[in-house]
Amino acid sequence: MTVVSTTYGQLEGLQREGHQAFLGIPFAAPPVGERRFKAPEPPASWSGVREAKEYGKAARQTSHPIPGFAASGPQDEDCLYLNVYTPAADGNRRPVLFWIHGGGYTHGTASEALYDGGPLVTRGDVVVVGINYRLGVFGFLHLDDHLPGEGLRANCGQLDMIAALEWTRENIALFGGDPGNVTIFGESAGAAAVGTLLAMTGAKGLFHKAVLQSGTGRGIDRERGRQIAQMVLDDLGISGDPAAVRTVPADRLLEAQGNVAAKAGRAGGPLYGPVIDGFSLSKRPLDAIRDGDAAGIPVMLGTNRDETKLFAATMRREEIDDVALAKAIAGTLPGVPAAAVDALITTYKKSRAETGLPGTNLDIMDAIQSDNMMRVNAIRLALAQQTRQPNTYVYLFTYASPARGGSLGSCHALEMPFVFGTTKAPTQDRFAGSGPDVERLAENMMDAWLSFARTGNPAHERIGAWPAYNAADRPTMIFDRKSGLENDPFGEERRAIEALIP
Repeated sequence: MTVVSTTYGQLEGLQREGHQAFLGIPFAAPPVGERRFKAPEPPASWSGVREAKEYGKAARQTSHPIPGFAASGPQDEDCLYLNVYTPAADGNRRPVLFWIHGGGYTHGTASEALYDGGPLVTRGDVVVVGINYRLGVFGFLHLDDHLPGEGLRANCGQLDMIAALEWTRENIALFGGDPGNVTIFGESAGAAAVGTLLAMTGAKGLFHKAVLQSGTGRGIDRERGRQIAQMVLDDLGISGDPAAVRTVPADRLLEAQGNVAAKAGRAGGPLYGPVIDGFSLSKRPLDAIRDGDAAGIPVMLGTNRDETKLFAATMRREEIDDVALAKAIAGTLPGVPAAAVDALITTYKKSRAETGLPGTNLDIMDAIQSDNMMRVNAIRLALAQQTRQPNTYVYLFTYASPARGGSLGSCHALEMPFVFGTTKAPTQDRFAGSGPDVERLAENMMDAWLSFARTGNPAHERIGAWPAYNAADRPTMIFDRKSGLENDPFGEERRAIEALIP
């Protein structure tokens, strides 16, 4: 039997080819009943041997038009489970990679085949931990101003992550991992969660390195959080009795979450996510990093060249003329003069023509919006962190998906099967492709993540030197069919758009 004795009881996992997997491990008590909207509490101990052979249920969430965005399995409010993948629960001290899934803070689970830790574990002799956390209104509703003194927390989802990190500190040595060498990594909202953990006092000392893939961290102010909670209470029809939110059926809460999002749109930014509540989070993550709050943490981060093409794929789009393009870009850069918008578009068109990339007006719109939403923020975080911690590394993923005739480009989330080595997971042959180039890129990316987890430096023999980021040279590792270092890729575009974003 594959049995481990944890702080809370014995677990029997699975013996797989080349590694062991322990699935559906409770790291906190079920956040239901009186624990809804409250900080996580330790799980109850158990007697005997508990089977850890099946994934725990995902957090409650809706469906989503992007394939793979929403959890594919069962869901429940009782969702605080994690998975451990290890070469062997043998007492060795291996680097630990702690995964936080994305999904806009409203969707996703660590239990998808895409996030299976087996390939990383067997290739790199590391331990991988993947966690679930509360999402949407269940994880990020700021109710404290409506129900003061009740112990309701705005950032339950982030606090769930801290609870899982505490479980990891207490137990991972039993699975062959080193609690003194934990690297947190995440993509999209998972990367935003990583950036937010860098700013949270409660997470200090629980991890030692951080990787942010297509996200940097965010936090809305307390008043905005109060307003969103008020909209949810209004939709539920309980504004006069806000305490009733604690007993509203989960299905109705999820319905209200969607109704409010549909009414509010994206005005004022995403609705659900971390709140600067003054309790668990006291400042914006980027401000915290500039202040040196994460000075001791080596960081690796990057983006994909064509991030927004994934979201555009859910829309029916027809080619737009120059006037429509200028209007669309002006809408994403409020307050920027029309002449500056025109100059920005001209810069991107010239750059894309010179690099041989698609340059229709829709392609230019996607390129500018990708940089505006993702890349500029990533670069600013890198520059802020490297002044406090020289071990800061930047990458740009430029491999293009073969799906939809190549129209997705190097879109959001495309790097995931390469990082995890799960290019053979269901549907990934269509999204990520197949063949020797694909496997080589996966090996290059896996080894970079493994090297960073092991040493704090992601360089390895096949991709060559990877200097730390700096404002002068801006060394950036390009991950593509052929990977290698490039100084300030797409620099003309970067300079043009950075000048327009406060």
